[in-house]
Amino acid sequence: MTLPDAVLSLPIAPLLPELVDALGRAHKVVLEAPPGAGKSTGAPLALLDAGWLRGKNILMLEPRRLAARAIATRMATLRGEVVGRTVGYRTRLDTQVSRETRLTVVTEGVLTRMLQSDPALEDTGLVIFDEFHERSLNADLGLALCLDARETLREDLRLLVMSATLDTAPVARLLGDARILSSEGRAYPVETRHLSRPDAAGLVAATARAVRGALECDQGDVLVFLPGAAEIRRVERQLIEGALPTGVAVHALYGDLPPSEQDAALAPAAPGRRKVVLATSIAETSLTIEGVRVVVDAGLARSARFDPVTGMSGLVTTRVSRAAADQRRGRAGRLGPGVCYRLWPEEETRSLEPATPAEILNADLAPFALDLAAWGIDDPASMRLLDPPPSATLAQARDLLRRLGAL
Repeated sequence: MTLPDAVLSLPIAPLLPELVDALGRAHKVVLEAPPGAGKSTGAPLALLDAGWLRGKNILMLEPRRLAARAIATRMATLRGEVVGRTVGYRTRLDTQVSRETRLTVVTEGVLTRMLQSDPALEDTGLVIFDEFHERSLNADLGLALCLDARETLREDLRLLVMSATLDTAPVARLLGDARILSSEGRAYPVETRHLSRPDAAGLVAATARAVRGALECDQGDVLVFLPGAAEIRRVERQLIEGALPTGVAVHALYGDLPPSEQDAALAPAAPGRRKVVLATSIAETSLTIEGVRVVVDAGLARSARFDPVTGMSGLVTTRVSRAAADQRRGRAGRLGPGVCYRLWPEEETRSLEPATPAEILNADLAPFALDLAAWGIDDPASMRLLDPPPSATLAQARDLLRRLGAL
């Protein structure tokens, strides 16, 4: 199939023939492409008709359910089809595939289950790991399992790791000196405006003020990053109760929303209208929200952290890393020059962590240990992982599994 014009116009388009050829020759490739390059849609569609696939299918891993569904729908639309035909998706709660499906976008837990039930992935010719820079535990595990399957069962299985901000050299070494390809992105200049950092009690009010100021001073839709759903709903309430300008709609965007509400947040605003999208870090990568020219970043993220003292995981709110802050800022420059309001003083940026730590370093490792045991692995050192799991946390996880009778 000839690639659609929308794909040929992407910044990554000139690299696509080289990518197809590299995977045909080397079997393992790392693709570095900044946000806006079009890697999540352009690369899979270009690879779908590669001769070396020989009729086999493509699995593409996305870290988040919302992104998996949105990207699959976008690729199907570019092919002039409905999702579930040639391009489909599988998530924990939703599946759209058919007998015709050859490119399936899956979330991380789904990939692990597929590997456990079919270690050779007999019908699959290529596995793509998208947004690998997020370094989720399941993505690290999925790649390790694929590498093990390739070495022992399927030497013809091809692997493509795609990342926006990750240092690609260690990943290439992990894959066995894989070839690294780099693509240019498309980013317009973004003006950064720093505001004073509010305390925890004043976060909602400060965010609402920044949004109102942006609506008055700047053009385009506004994307707001907040740590979680609770803050999103409180900011939404303040904005609506404070009487927004005429023609402005407010949408929430986080993982547990119904698909219809997620679709409304992603859809372009009607002509003559504007929208404010209040999102968690789910909107940092992969998703393109049409019309956004302004970003308001609270500089916070919420993630699960394992506490070895209590033996339980809890949600912890932390400051974002510099890499994540830059990703958020870049959302304002996808379609034209934009503006990013940061709710912290400029000098604080230098004190941010360079990148978000890999999840394997802070997560509850009981599910990880159980998956390794199901794969037949006792020592994770025998698996190819970018970061080894903390030995004390892993020992605690195994002790719990033994007491539960799971091992």
